[in-house]
Amino acid sequence: MADAAAPSAAALRKLAETDVSQEITKEQYIPVLTSPPFVFVDGTFNTRDLGLVPGSPVRAGFAYRSGALAQLTDNGRAVLEGKLGIKRVFDLRSPEERSRAPDPALDGVEHTWIASSRPDSTPDLDRFVAGEGEDGYREMYLEVIDVYRDSWRAILEHVRDRPGDPFLVHCTAGRDRTGVLAGLLLHLAGASDEAIVLDYLLSRIGTEPVRLMLLDFAVAGTNAKSHEQPGFYNLINLRASCWNAFVDGVRKEHGGFEQFITDKLGFSKDDLAKIRTNLTSP
Repeated sequence: MADAAAPSAAALRKLAETDVSQEITKEQYIPVLTSPPFVFVDGTFNTRDLGLVPGSPVRAGFAYRSGALAQLTDNGRAVLEGKLGIKRVFDLRSPEERSRAPDPALDGVEHTWIASSRPDSTPDLDRFVAGEGEDGYREMYLEVIDVYRDSWRAILEHVRDRPGDPFLVHCTAGRDRTGVLAGLLLHLAGASDEAIVLDYLLSRIGTEPVRLMLLDFAVAGTNAKSHEQPGFYNLINLRASCWNAFVDGVRKEHGGFEQFITDKLGFSKDDLAKIRTNLTSP
């Protein structure tokens, strides 16, 4: 029944393209956030099942993504532990983010955090001024796949070795670092570019309940003088052109996602085949 009532891909995409300077009303977002591919988990936000994104070849009930978990309620814990059956949580945040808002312990759930190879750079807003910010996004996300490569390796090893253990990946907003990882998994599963971009853009809707908090978080994280500083709104929006600029950058710098995984993360072609099978086959 829930699947039948779920919004269409076209309707999701249209709402997800709402500029972040504009409010998405509760009347608009609540029906979406309580329908697939989103999962309502009380105390967090932007939670969804990668297998229920329209057009996704990933099997449902295996790979989940979300924002921070620090404010989980008892009901939210019960959903993760019971209804979703999460067995492992991967935390992509910095040491400072984790110390400010540590993940809660969950019964029967393994928590994995791996220190990044170096701290994230502060985004240079000047790089986000031109166009829709494509240059800045390409550089920022190329840094993400490099800085967090040990986390990518651990997540891909989990998919390869533990296909029976559903997992959840999160950062603070669940949109950039988590979004890069989700796009990587969808690509490896054989998803279309359209499905990958849709999942990426859905974080615009998923973060609406905490939009104003994230705007303040972005100001602090960029040392922006105000919301009106040139480049700021390009940085905090999510646009297909910026994701596509990143994918083009991966192709030019690494030869594509698969070559990045084999050359930089040390996986074999057989590993890639096993990862794809485990992502897509029950």
